[in-house]
Order: sequence, then structure tokens, then C-alpha cells
Amino acid sequence: MSTTTLSLEHLIRPSTMTTGKAPALFMFHGYGSDEANLFPFAPHLPEMLTVISVRAPYPLEPNGYAWYAIQFDEVRGKWNDEVQARDSRDKIITFIEEACEAYHLDSNNITILGFSQGAILSYAIALSFPEKVKNVIALSGYLNENLLQKGYEDKDHSTLNFYVSHGKTDAVIPLEWAQKTSAFLEALNVAHTYEEFPMAHEIAPDNFYAFRKWLAGHL
Repeated sequence: MSTTTLSLEHLIRPSTMTTGKAPALFMFHGYGSDEANLFPFAPHLPEMLTVISVRAPYPLEPNGYAWYAIQFDEVRGKWNDEVQARDSRDKIITFIEEACEAYHLDSNNITILGFSQGAILSYAIALSFPEKVKNVIALSGYLNENLLQKGYEDKDHSTLNFYVSHGKTDAVIPLEWAQKTSAFLEALNVAHTYEEFPMAHEIAPDNFYAFRKWLAGHL
């Protein structure tokens, strides 16, 4: 089911729960993709979850969307628009709050899942606003400290749970960038699982089965 009544366009698979507020999983796609990219996972995830796959706010030509611009020039080479990225971080928080009210979701049991650029934003959201998120599934991304809200280190991150994975042959985001994650999370007292898979910049079946099993144990 698709809807555009909230601040970000999205697809939704409702929970099978008939009473009470349902836990929710929000999906955030990578650069140049859209809300349909990760949504095929939805039928294979726990039925108690409301699954919402969100479209990034910035359209790309000729198609696709981005959470923030990636630019190339002769002086700086490849660079990210971190102002746009922080703006998207805040847009997502607003959207999660809207969705919790509109779809009667359990705001104390929110999981966010991101791939690539969506994973980078997932780190920024959870570590900046740990009170808004319970679980994070960060696939083929990395932690960009410049996207964290000022004063994040003073917040309580002990209730967060992270599942982090990366491809050993990823040519888009270097493996060593992802490998730095564990030390950063440990310093914040964040419980986490880190895994590497024999894959490129993608979500291989073994990766999917691994994070699905992890998720089932953390709802």
C-alpha cells in the first residue's frame, strides 16, 4: 500500500496485530533509488511489524532520489552535501513522529533499516536521537560524525541495538570505513553486532537472513 499524506512519500505494509500499538520498521534506500527498492523485504519480515519504506526528498535526473547530494568537482573531487544530509536527518525524525501518530505505532519500539546512504542517515538519526529509536540495521554504510547532532555524546545510548554489515568487496564504500564502526559504538556503550559478507555493494541473501534473525531477537 502506498500513501503520500505524510511529509515523506512511502510504502507501508501494516502489522497483523489487531489490538494495541504495533512496533514498526522504517526503511531508507540508497542514493539514486526509491521507496520500492527495499520494500520487497517486507513480506519476509515479522508479521507483527508495520513496515514503512520511505522515499528520499531530493529527486535525481533522470530518475531516483537522494537523501543528500553527492557532487564531483576538480578541486574537491567527490564530496557530500552535509547540510542536506542533516536536513534529511531531521525530516526523517519528523516523519517517524507523524507515522507513529497516523498509523498508531509503538514509539518505544522503532527499528530503522538503511542501505548505503540510508545507512549513513540511520547512524545519524539513532546516535543524535537515541530516545526515538530502539534498533538500527545499517547495511553497507558508514558513520559520518559530521552528521551527528551537536551534544550527541551527552545522551544515553545504552538502550540502542545495532546490526551492522558490509561487503568484503564493496567498491562504493570501502570496507575499512565500516570497520571503524565498532570502536565508535563501544565508546558510546551501544550494543551491536558487526558482520562482513562475501559480496559487493549489495544485500546478499545471507546478509538478509542474518539481519532478519537478529531483528526477530530484538523486537
